[in-house]
Amino acid sequence: MKTNVKFMLASVAVCLYPLGTFAGQVLPAEFEGVWSMTSAYEIKADGTRTTNYGEHPNGLLMIDKSGRYSLQIFRPNRPKFASGDKTRGTPEEYREAALGSSTHTGWLSIDAAKGQLTFRIDAASYPNWEGTQQVREYIFKDGVLTYGVPASASGNGTVAYSVWQHLPHEQFSHSAR
Repeated sequence: MKTNVKFMLASVAVCLYPLGTFAGQVLPAEFEGVWSMTSAYEIKADGTRTTNYGEHPNGLLMIDKSGRYSLQIFRPNRPKFASGDKTRGTPEEYREAALGSSTHTGWLSIDAAKGQLTFRIDAASYPNWEGTQQVREYIFKDGVLTYGVPASASGNGTVAYSVWQHLPHEQFSHSAR
């Protein structure tokens, strides 16, 4: 009987662990909901602007009231695999599929006083991000969230920006049908 109780307590602790990692942080209500990507671009160290995900990327960010999030970004018109089988792609097809998308999920906290958001990434399409915390400077104005990935993260002086438009609940409800 004692073993079962210990097992249950350990199981509960493991399940609740993610909730406690951002203890004391309150996610402002305006960040909850569904966001559509309007732009993703990079500013290189020399000042030039590039768009790795195209001029009109497909992106969706969902954040619940507890701070759990899921984020996906895709470059439109990525080439399809000629074989029709993702296990038999060419090196170039795999390259385009990997570099034309970015996804991660985990927990989000907001420090409005510092103008920073922090992603605690549990799973990502880029495995090196899994288990990391990444801080982003952000601006939130008129339902638009813009944040930048610091140049130090790229190692080459490039700063990547993501721009998201908050979708009204009614708009998302209709588009999901």
